[in-house]
Amino acid sequence: MSDKIHGLQQWMAQLNKAELPAMAVVVHDLLRLSQSETASIKQLAEVLLRDASLTSKVLRVSNSVYCNPGREIVKTISRAVVVIGFDQVRMIGLSVSLLDGLLRDAPRQQLQSLLARSFHGAMQARNLADYIALPEKEEIFIATLLRNLGEMAFWSNGGEQAEMLADALSVPGVDQDKTVRRMLGTGFDQLTLGLLKTWNMGEIGQLIQASRTAKGPAARAVTLGAEIAEAAYQGWASAEVQALLKPVAELTGTTVEEAMQQMLASADEAVNVAGSCANADLRAWIPRTDDLPLDLSELLQMDAVPAQSARAAVQDALLQPNLDMLKLSLQNMSLMVKSPINIENTLNGVINGLHLGAGLERVMLAVLADNQTRFRARRVAGKGTQSWPQDFNLPCVDGEQHIFSFALSNHEAIWIGSPAAASLQDLVTPAITAWLGQGMFFIAPVLAGQRQIGVLYADMRLSGRALTESQFSAFKRFATLTGDCLQALSKR
Repeated sequence: MSDKIHGLQQWMAQLNKAELPAMAVVVHDLLRLSQSETASIKQLAEVLLRDASLTSKVLRVSNSVYCNPGREIVKTISRAVVVIGFDQVRMIGLSVSLLDGLLRDAPRQQLQSLLARSFHGAMQARNLADYIALPEKEEIFIATLLRNLGEMAFWSNGGEQAEMLADALSVPGVDQDKTVRRMLGTGFDQLTLGLLKTWNMGEIGQLIQASRTAKGPAARAVTLGAEIAEAAYQGWASAEVQALLKPVAELTGTTVEEAMQQMLASADEAVNVAGSCANADLRAWIPRTDDLPLDLSELLQMDAVPAQSARAAVQDALLQPNLDMLKLSLQNMSLMVKSPINIENTLNGVINGLHLGAGLERVMLAVLADNQTRFRARRVAGKGTQSWPQDFNLPCVDGEQHIFSFALSNHEAIWIGSPAAASLQDLVTPAITAWLGQGMFFIAPVLAGQRQIGVLYADMRLSGRALTESQFSAFKRFATLTGDCLQALSKR
């Protein structure tokens, strides 16, 4: 770059010469679909099919284990919508178009780190919005994703001046904002708003501006999503993360422990999706949660102990997944479907597989009893569950639906506490909370053919650790195999 570019207008002209406007058209059209109540699968497919590479990447993500744990083969956009949902396909399209557009060349570290942080923040913000049922959750996702668009575009297309700025910002103690303005003649925030305006995405720009002052729930979700992603770089046990627990809990109407679980679950989701969405491995830039899945109360008790040793000591004392046992348990359950032995072997297999294999701390099979008028604990595992087989008694009366009866009657496995199940939170009745406590849990129906047997329940309530997507996949698989085994036994 022979002549230095200086000032907002010159940088706008430079960036609009790049391939960014083509990317912006896709983002704009997908945003338009998210704002339309009558958007169709055909319209979504038309936008994505303009770019064969984009279509291929969306289908690849749709076939990933994370998005499609049942591994149903997806070959078309319309089938992807059926399997993983309209909103999910649109979100993947948005993410792929942005990430590919900015990462088309060998990206510098500043860009990879910033993109990963923006994507992580967008997932956090979208899930916060989903949890409190904000209608503009797609706009919130995009606003958080594009909150640093000006800076991302600069690192992607800044050429020699990007190299010079990187050197200047590497000086210890430098004032980064002043350095950027001095060398570029404008700030990254102004560049972001300018690009969004030229891309006909002014409403997203307004939401980003509002997020700077965090006025309103939508703007607050954008702000908190971005702040969580930033704070996570200091570690999930850091003071920066803990300072955000109360604001997140206030926004979502949950406890600080549940807020922590939500944040960790969203981080896991970001890691899984980013691994398939981008050309570069952005997962490496998103802080992982598996080394510290502890609740707030346990973290606060570690203040006087060195962080690493405290973390190791507590982790060693906690139940951990045993993948070898999990695999063996699933194999044994599959064999019992083909050659059933007896009901006790079936129940031992599922309970031990979930507790000792998947590492779920409390597990219960609750069956319909007393002429299908109540749920009673048939088999349990985990500390504090010993009295459940004698004492657990949850009425199941027509017209008084709760999450146990809902999961069974709707034949649906549910992750209570996840954004996707936010609308079902009212079905966790005071009676259920009195028995099982508050927080996230899994629940799934056990069906022997068409016959309703009961439900499987599992949680991590003892330590307060976050449930994981891999545990949920194993949980659903065991629920299905349990029903299949019982059906096979009845035929024998």
